[in-house]
Amino acid sequence: MIDEIADVGLSAVKFHLLLNPNSYMQKNHPLMNEIKKWIFKQEQWNEIIDHAREKQLEIIALCDDVESLEFINTKNEDIFGVEIHASGLNDLFLLKEATKFKGVVILGIGGSSIDEIHYAVNFLKNNKKTDIILMYGFQSYPTKYVDINLSKMLKIRDLFNLPIGYADHTAFDDQNNEIISIMAATMGFNILEKHYTLHPGKKRIDYHAAVGKKQMEKIKELMKVALTVYGDGDITMSESERAYGNIGPMKKAIIAKRDIRRGERLSLDNLWFKRTYEESTVKQNQFLQLVGCKAKKDIKKDDIIDFGKIEYRFNDLNLESFTNI
Repeated sequence: MIDEIADVGLSAVKFHLLLNPNSYMQKNHPLMNEIKKWIFKQEQWNEIIDHAREKQLEIIALCDDVESLEFINTKNEDIFGVEIHASGLNDLFLLKEATKFKGVVILGIGGSSIDEIHYAVNFLKNNKKTDIILMYGFQSYPTKYVDINLSKMLKIRDLFNLPIGYADHTAFDDQNNEIISIMAATMGFNILEKHYTLHPGKKRIDYHAAVGKKQMEKIKELMKVALTVYGDGDITMSESERAYGNIGPMKKAIIAKRDIRRGERLSLDNLWFKRTYEESTVKQNQFLQLVGCKAKKDIKKDDIIDFGKIEYRFNDLNLESFTNI
C-alpha cells in the first residue's frame, strides 16, 4: 500500500496506531480479542515508518491510545503530524501527550459539537501548541450526501481561524465518488483524506469508503484541477486578464463620433465609445477628463482619441486651499 501511494504521487500517508488495546477499550468489548490480532508491535511500526520515509512520504500518525502517542513522540523527527481521532477529541490524557509533539497536531472533528472542538483547541493552545489542523468528515459506512454539509467547513474555519481538511467517506462504488472527494477543494480546502486499499470492494473493516490506485489517481488529478481553478485569491489582474481586458480590441475605446477640427473642444456631442482594431492607451473611465480639452490636430471620425491628439493640462495645485485643521 505504501508503494502504491508513493507511485500515485500523494503527499502523505496516515497510519492508525494502537499499541495497548487495554488502554483503548473495555476488556469485555466484543472487538477486544479480534483487535489484538490486528495491532502491530513497535518494531513493526519502525519498519513501516522507515519504508514510508524512504518513499519520501510525509507521515501522519493517528493514535488511539496514550502509549502510541508516547511511542511517536520518541520518533518526532520522522513524523509530520499526529492526529487525535474524534472518538478521543476531549480525552485529556491524549491531548496532554499531544502537546509534547513538535510537529502538527490534527484533530478529527467529525460528529463533534462546537464546544467539544473548542475544548480540544483551547487545551492545546493553552499548553502552547498552536500548529493545529482540523479534519472534517466522518464515516457512516458509507457517508450519505445529505450528511456531508461542506458549507459547515466554512463556518468552522472562520470560527476557529485554523486550517481545515476534508476526510471523505463516500462509498467507493458511488459513481460520484471522485467528484464529491474534491468538492471541498473547489471551496479552497487543500487537504483531502481518503481510505486506501489494495482490493477495492473486498469486505474488510472500513472497506465501504476505501478506494484503490486507479480511483486515487483520478481523484488526485481532479484535486489539482480544482485547486488551480480556485486560485490564490490575488485581486490583481493576471497577464491573461490584462490581455483580455485591453482597451480597443476588447473594451470599447473612446473615439471621435464625427470629424473634429483642430482647436475644437471635445464634448459629449463629438465623442463616442466603440470597439476598435487598434489598442488605446486611454481608459473608459477617463472620458470626463477629456471633455473640454482642445484638439491640437484634426481628428477624423472613428479615430481613437489619445492624449497625443489633444491639449491636456492638469490644474495647478493651489496650496492655499489646504489647511492643517
